[in-house]
Amino acid sequence: MKREASLFTAIFPILILIVLLTSNVILFDDTLSGSNQIALLLAASLAGIISIRLGVSWNKIREKIVSTIGSAMPSILILLLIGSLAGTWMISGVVPAMIYYGLDIISPKMFLFTAVVVSSIVSVGTGSSWSTIATIGVALLGIGKALGINEAVVAGAIISGAYFGDKISPLSDTTNLAPAMAGTDLFTHIKYMFYTTVPSMTLTLIIFLAIGLSSDYTSALGNIETVKATIDGTFNTNPLLFLVPVILITIIILKVPPLPSLLAGTLLGGIFAILFQPEIIREVSGVAEDYLKASYISVMQAMFGNISVTTSNQDVNELLSTSGMRGMLDTVWLILSAMVFGGVMESAGLLRRITQPIVKYAKSTGSLVASTVGTCIFFNITASDQYISIVVPGRMYRKTFEEKGLKPEVLSRTLEDSGTMTSVLIPWNTCGATQSRVLGVDTFAYAPYAFFNLISPIMTILFAFLNVKIRRIIKGETTSAVPDVKVD
Repeated sequence: MKREASLFTAIFPILILIVLLTSNVILFDDTLSGSNQIALLLAASLAGIISIRLGVSWNKIREKIVSTIGSAMPSILILLLIGSLAGTWMISGVVPAMIYYGLDIISPKMFLFTAVVVSSIVSVGTGSSWSTIATIGVALLGIGKALGINEAVVAGAIISGAYFGDKISPLSDTTNLAPAMAGTDLFTHIKYMFYTTVPSMTLTLIIFLAIGLSSDYTSALGNIETVKATIDGTFNTNPLLFLVPVILITIIILKVPPLPSLLAGTLLGGIFAILFQPEIIREVSGVAEDYLKASYISVMQAMFGNISVTTSNQDVNELLSTSGMRGMLDTVWLILSAMVFGGVMESAGLLRRITQPIVKYAKSTGSLVASTVGTCIFFNITASDQYISIVVPGRMYRKTFEEKGLKPEVLSRTLEDSGTMTSVLIPWNTCGATQSRVLGVDTFAYAPYAFFNLISPIMTILFAFLNVKIRRIIKGETTSAVPDVKVD
């Protein structure tokens, strides 16, 4: 017979995980290459032993593991395709062209501000932070490096803008999921989010503007022309290359699902490489005579493996290398390990046991919203998935918000401000692991500079404690705009 765990028993695997992860940071240079994965699996094993002692059968634990891994499969497939897209966009000259022309039109002092704005516009149009970061984000990072700006700061600006669109775009999956969990409609949810989103983004833009204006880029100005000359001498930087990202963004806006969209973008990159970059094709393939054979080898290599375009400038060489699908395998391993841990913890109700006291002691509006934010962050850390961090707290707190007389959009906004925004700040979360790998910047390195993601949960708590724009149920008013959503 299944028994309920004590609070200490439920939290013990998490404490062990924290100790292991902290040790990995101290002892290993690259924690993504295996140490964090093993830490998650060891913590999952401990949670499994506890679950069995509580009366949960091995079959139930295994089914939950398979279920949680299954929920992460779309993210894993997208991640693999992003690796391929990065490869073909590199050999086609799309990313180098973005860097080349970007250095022409973007002022160094305004670059960080511009990076946030551009990423925001693209992510609102596509509804996807992942696609935005994998395309325009990679190019912006290259521009930032050429300007001599710390890559962690640049990554923070890109992520801030990308997650702005992920949060408010009606095309975003999380923007649709949060109101469904809370019991309101999509556009009520989006309109209500603007109260906290606008000040959060305003502060973010001011901070990045201040960083840019206070920095000295004199030493980088000479390097800019060198980088441009090197790129132009290596690639055919034809403006027609911009058709590739334009077509991809158009496909996404037309609501084509992410997997076929990214595959289309990958194949377009390969086609444009064959058409516009014959020298790169020959260099990558090592085949000089048979261009058909060289094209096949180069495009395939770009999609699955390491690509390094060699120039006379070492700084440029660092910008012109990708690792295709193969480079994403450590991240896939991390996501799978995190899903195993989350599945085992959920099989015996250990995660719910930890959050029960939080719900019980949340009395005021401010403490209830703060508790919801904390719960969302907790699930981002333990379940390693932003969807779980929205779905489970949404189900947990929906009745409580209603009993406190709060409209469902208060809950949906809180879920979005915390669950969606903080997922990318956790190294083993699907979002944090992916963006760290795509940008090549450690999660803990860019996290302090992802100002929009850091400010958003604080802003929603502040509004609640100050009772600003907190919508309350009028007596006799219907609270649910949509029916209850059943989530297994």
